[in-house]
Amino acid sequence: MTTTKTGNVLIINAHQYYPFSEGKLNASFVDKAVTLLEAKGYNTRVVTMAEAHDVEEQLAHHQWADIVFLQAPINWMGVPWSFKKYMDEVYTAGMGGALCAGDGRVAESPKKNYGTGGTLTNVKYMMSLTFNAPEESFNDSEEFFEGKSVDDLLFPMHMNFKFFGMKPMETFASFDVMKNADVENDFKRFEAHIHKHF
Repeated sequence: MTTTKTGNVLIINAHQYYPFSEGKLNASFVDKAVTLLEAKGYNTRVVTMAEAHDVEEQLAHHQWADIVFLQAPINWMGVPWSFKKYMDEVYTAGMGGALCAGDGRVAESPKKNYGTGGTLTNVKYMMSLTFNAPEESFNDSEEFFEGKSVDDLLFPMHMNFKFFGMKPMETFASFDVMKNADVENDFKRFEAHIHKHF
């Protein structure tokens, strides 16, 4: 039996088109997230990097959301440049109070409380990520990432969201999607992940 919940979920498709990566997998995860979440009673809005963005509208989307769901491929060890541009434009504009009130410091204590100015303290976030790297390259000191986890690699993104006062939900990841994809199993794991955390 599915429990009906209410809430608003902003889904960001951060995929950047490349000739070797058209974004079909990330788009499929977004579509599945919309279907699964709306079936649970959530309201959803989807933003894609392929579209033009009005900064004030994007800030309003973030203020509307109870959960921000970021669907992103990992390119060169981070999110794609189009989403970085989005952050530069939208998140910088949000520092006037929409997302945070500055960086949290006050003149009386200029060295303390950096990063505590977030105004989205009742908002959660979840990252769903696609990697060319195999899962085995993480969490193993003998492999490429030197024992680091996916969340270690995405530490800057976690800090960006924390800067706004947001709270993390468990990250989801699909691995080896270019050379040894197991899409059917990834979709099953994704559905289970959504049911577990929403």
